Amino acid sequence: MQNTQLYRALQTLTATERRGLERFVQSPFFNRSDKPVLLLAYLETCLSPKQEPSAEKAFEKIFPKQPHDDAKMRLVSSTLLALLEKYLVYLENEGDESLNHLSLAAAWRKRGLAKPFRAALRDARKQQEKQPWRHAGFYADQTDLEWEQYQFDSSERRTGELNLQAVSDNADVAFCARKLQLACLALSHQMVYQADYKLDLLDAALNFAARHLHIPVLGLYYHCYRFLSETGDAESDFQAFNALLREHSNTLPPDEQRTLYLLAINFGIRKVNTAGASWPRDTLTLYQNALERGLLLENGRLSRFAFNNMVAIALRLGELVWAETFIINHKQQLERNYRETTASLNLARVAYARRDLATALQNLQFADYKDLINNLIAKTLQLKIYYETGEYTLLESHLGSMKNYIRRHTTIGYHRSNYGRIVYFTEKLMALNFREEKAVEELRKKILEEPLLSEKTWLLDMLYENLPH
Repeated sequence: MQNTQLYRALQTLTATERRGLERFVQSPFFNRSDKPVLLLAYLETCLSPKQEPSAEKAFEKIFPKQPHDDAKMRLVSSTLLALLEKYLVYLENEGDESLNHLSLAAAWRKRGLAKPFRAALRDARKQQEKQPWRHAGFYADQTDLEWEQYQFDSSERRTGELNLQAVSDNADVAFCARKLQLACLALSHQMVYQADYKLDLLDAALNFAARHLHIPVLGLYYHCYRFLSETGDAESDFQAFNALLREHSNTLPPDEQRTLYLLAINFGIRKVNTAGASWPRDTLTLYQNALERGLLLENGRLSRFAFNNMVAIALRLGELVWAETFIINHKQQLERNYRETTASLNLARVAYARRDLATALQNLQFADYKDLINNLIAKTLQLKIYYETGEYTLLESHLGSMKNYIRRHTTIGYHRSNYGRIVYFTEKLMALNFREEKAVEELRKKILEEPLLSEKTWLLDMLYENLPH
């Protein structure tokens, strides 16, 4: 019985929610049988001490002195689950005063009572204006409000202007904002996992948004889609997006703010590896702003991937002190299982940047080699140290190991291409005769032209350092 949907759902409730559920189930308005009440009481005795519930014991509490009957037990469980589901719906809608007033207005309209309808709809509008968010959901709610007004007005009079324009305008904004949000998410996902999404009406949504950039939610997703798809000037759209995000992000719910920051950050990270010098600074600033707003925390924890990226970009910008301070100050926000290994990996990166190669190798011993991306980051750092210290035998074996590792993992998108190219160009460096100017120039040109290569700067540095002087 422990793995039933009912019991798993009960485990997710807070103490306050459980007390509310008790009153809900005991209410004769919702339930007139004592059996769901008895089952809930039994299951609650199992929740606090975390005892495994027993179907036999539950049946005995509900049907004392009766032989066990699975069909009866399932019926009571189903009834209680249905009550729980109704309670959860109630909790979801309880705090939405605008929705409650709108539902009341609809009820009065259907009963032909104009005066209370107008009062309820007026209250719904007031509550709607108090909402802090101006996201797609806000405009969808505005559409519902205007539609309710239209239904009342059209039934009251046959002539005169109706509010169909307001219904249409709000519906257009709600649809286009949601469509562009989905388009941005689809673009971001398919870049990593090579998915293919067909998004009808996208051109219409983009054209509409381009004419209404003064509406922040449309401007944000319009510029976000344009830089993700690189249909125009990606850097210009990225800057316009950042400006809107700084000014208007508080008009969106925190989860949507977080998504927008991550979309921009992930794109910025790809550009850090492929484009000009402005991208690392812009991307780190996005990370820092999101960190200050608490948007990078999930359940109070900081993703180890975000942690790694912030350190990497800071090091690329030469901000070693900031990187080390960040590791020390935010280490405790990492998940416990990854805390020490992630911190060790990034301290190794800082030590490497300071040219303390011995400390870097020492810290790498404690890095997380079970995590795929962390493994590749650590292996790349080892690769660089082996090359720079002339440990070519170790390096050759290490490169073979990396190639096999990358070959086995086919689902990591552009990461696979990036790290595969790092290995490829390192092998070319090892085989290069630095006295052959033509060969050196050909390799330099290939490295420069490579569109996705996070260690491009390092490879070029190693190429120049080994040239005969």
